[in-house]
Amino acid sequence: MDFALSEEQMLLRNSVGRLFADQYAFEDRKRYALEPGGFSRELWRQYAELGLLGLPFSEEHGGSAGGPVETMIVMEAMGRALALEPYLATVVLAGGLLRFGGSDGLRAKLIPQISTGDLILAFAHSERQARYDLADVAATARRDGAGYMLDGAKSLVLHGDSARSFVVSARVGGGQREQNGIALFLVDAAAAGVATRGYDTVDGQRAAEVTLAGVRVNADAVIGEAGAAFPLIERIADTAMAALAAEAVGAMAAMHELTVDYIKTRKQFGVTIGSFQALQHRAADMLVALEQARSMTLLATMMAGEDDRHERRAAIAAAKVQIGRSSRLVGQQAIQLHGGIGMTMEAKVGHYFKRLTTIDKMFGDADYHLGVLAASGGLITA
Repeated sequence: MDFALSEEQMLLRNSVGRLFADQYAFEDRKRYALEPGGFSRELWRQYAELGLLGLPFSEEHGGSAGGPVETMIVMEAMGRALALEPYLATVVLAGGLLRFGGSDGLRAKLIPQISTGDLILAFAHSERQARYDLADVAATARRDGAGYMLDGAKSLVLHGDSARSFVVSARVGGGQREQNGIALFLVDAAAAGVATRGYDTVDGQRAAEVTLAGVRVNADAVIGEAGAAFPLIERIADTAMAALAAEAVGAMAAMHELTVDYIKTRKQFGVTIGSFQALQHRAADMLVALEQARSMTLLATMMAGEDDRHERRAAIAAAKVQIGRSSRLVGQQAIQLHGGIGMTMEAKVGHYFKRLTTIDKMFGDADYHLGVLAASGGLITA
């Protein structure tokens, strides 16, 4: 298999790299985090101008028909920069649900607004009792004339306090943990009965608790087939995990570079600590873990668009296991090799570790996905 980037993909990587190199110094990131919504609206506009927000969408909707590799390139660059903008929430998650499940009318109406940066969406799916079970949905949607009435609560909605609309999962039938009976609805964040409480997450991002109390939506707000949304949710979750793996690789690569630079300059006992063989071995271990994660991210990226659910899920689960393990090793070594300064808010390396820890927990941590992989028979069938 050829893993070399095409000329267009190289241009994309260079363009995104220049954007973040010019606009995302550590002090800039601190300033962006204090803006409304916890990210830079000006940079979000620049994302749109570079075509990043329309990257995976079709050309007829203002996009460039990019695939998982293009998403991987952008997410890896965002990981390096510790970017705060709601790219995952709007483009990968909610945008992916629209792209694969939305009606022609919804796609024609909403995707051009995403591409131009005028519309921020959020996927309101997780619930407090669900843990990592995508099928555990207690929110309900009952028929109300020609439309539906939604009730329930959603937790950890990524960038939910900035979203103009939500894609909400709710049950039209089935038991709380059954895969059948789940539907997706497009809900205006300002609709009567919708309450949103935003907050900072441990990694400097933003999330929200969203409560729905008697929220009425029309029948044309349904995304996909009502009651049969689980395969779509699962597919987009797999796509998001592949994207998060790429972000984690970008963050780990930056941590490794910061750490190697630090041990080359930090002096102890009159010499640079990088001259100590034991610390050289630890830096080498970090590099090995990073390259293992990079290889599994490439596999996840290649398999993100696979229609065979079993093969796709196994590859994504294997990548998630490796990302979690590599993130822990690289993060812990980076903090320890930096010494006490690595634990301070002023040191960038600690912020990378917080983001990597959060990525490990999103959509299931390494231990959870090791169980998924084992239950599926492993990555390579015996």
